[in-house]
Amino acid sequence: MAVLTAASQLTLLELAKRKDPDGELAAIAEVLNDTNEILNDAVWLEANDTFGHKITRRSYLPAGSWRKLNAGVSAEASKTQEVYETIGMLESYAEADKDLVDSAPNPKQFRNQEAAAFIEGMSQTLATTIIYGSTVTTPEKFDGLALRMPSLAATTNVIGCGGTGSDLTSIYMVGWGPNKVFMIYPKGSKTMGIKHTDLGEETKVASSTMYQVYRDHFQFKCGLVVKDDRCIGRVANIEDDGTSNLFDEDNLITILNRMPGAGRNVVLYCNATVQSQMEIALKDKSNVNYTPGRGEGLSGEPIVRFRGCPVRRVDAITITEAAIS
Repeated sequence: MAVLTAASQLTLLELAKRKDPDGELAAIAEVLNDTNEILNDAVWLEANDTFGHKITRRSYLPAGSWRKLNAGVSAEASKTQEVYETIGMLESYAEADKDLVDSAPNPKQFRNQEAAAFIEGMSQTLATTIIYGSTVTTPEKFDGLALRMPSLAATTNVIGCGGTGSDLTSIYMVGWGPNKVFMIYPKGSKTMGIKHTDLGEETKVASSTMYQVYRDHFQFKCGLVVKDDRCIGRVANIEDDGTSNLFDEDNLITILNRMPGAGRNVVLYCNATVQSQMEIALKDKSNVNYTPGRGEGLSGEPIVRFRGCPVRRVDAITITEAAIS
């Protein structure tokens, strides 16, 4: 099983190194990757439009016909389906009283620390949107993984573990790649849609009063594209505790075998609850499905693997999902 690394994938950090620098783009990319494991693996590509990305999926293949002598066969043609994936804009402003900043021992460090907090918070929002984003309920966002697999009947790559109620969780499975699943940034963007602008000193007007502040602007422009819907999967309706309806590795094996290449290069995303269940199973030396990795992550951290697939922790995956049927 190939190891996903920044060197072999078009990750955000790798793209930042290839683009002309603008502000603190490379530093931002590093922070995003460090705090959200799903962004370690995501492949990023430039969209073919300013506000979205149009893809064409093959929806029908000619099957051919057996012909007998002195008889013909009917003409056939393939069919395609056009899908337009939208780009969402996530923005925020930071303001700090000028006198407060100037009184700090290191004003620049003070502002950088505040900026890091904004980037961390917004990257958590981005991770949540990758999982649960919905243009149905919030048109400003992009559609996440859960919306694309909303029921057990939505695709053969969704299997439930039997849990009921609204205290459930899921494992999300993604095969990243330019022809599979990838993140997009606006066409022509020199910053991959992620930008931090120091607006400097400005006058703050509040209730007819004014004072001086330092202001920063943060903006993420991005979207999620599922070009091949066979490259995503979901083990849903997992109870977070108890003795029944817990994570069942047989379901995971079933979905992996339904994905292209039997799930080769697929990454598994789960919260701490399911990750703990997997690591406990790893203690059983006779369980051949799990292998502990050593120093395989971008920062040299160990990675647990299920049948060769990396298991990543994503805290944005909640334990309050409603059961799907």
